[in-house]
Amino acid sequence: MKKQDILENQVNEVYLGLGSNLGNKINNINKALYLISDKNTRIVKISSYYETLSWPKRSFPKYINIVIKIITNLNPTSLFIKLKKIEKDLGRLKKPKNYPRECDIDILDFNQKRIDLYVDDEKLLTPHPRMFNRLFVLLPLFEIAKNWKHPISRKKIDILIIKVIDKDLTTIKLI
Repeated sequence: MKKQDILENQVNEVYLGLGSNLGNKINNINKALYLISDKNTRIVKISSYYETLSWPKRSFPKYINIVIKIITNLNPTSLFIKLKKIEKDLGRLKKPKNYPRECDIDILDFNQKRIDLYVDDEKLLTPHPRMFNRLFVLLPLFEIAKNWKHPISRKKIDILIIKVIDKDLTTIKLI
């Protein structure tokens, strides 16, 4: 008998970051939204679309980024596998880290829990380890979850934004 994961078959509140900097970027994100939403996963909120410079190589094409809130009965592993399949279905290939891509979907927060596990050869770590330094994640997240707190530091999102806004504000544009 398989031991049931504690997060299985319960409603999980999850924040995802979506981005694209190849092809028809907005269309790529819209296709990802369509594929995310199914009988196991419902999109509850969607931020505005933001254009950002590519990082760390600003010579790469600009990104379009959004953050969404979903509810799902999938456990972290199953959701991660689903999202990686969507990325692949939308044309993402194995490339060096931070290279341009048609679709990138990151699990930013899963039930305000710290998760650290390997799925196949990829690491799933929540909260996303670099999200607190990324205005292209923090601003859209603030837009849809003004009271969100970082699951580990317990710092409110507005405080996290203030810490990065001075150095990063010119790299993001609401579209």
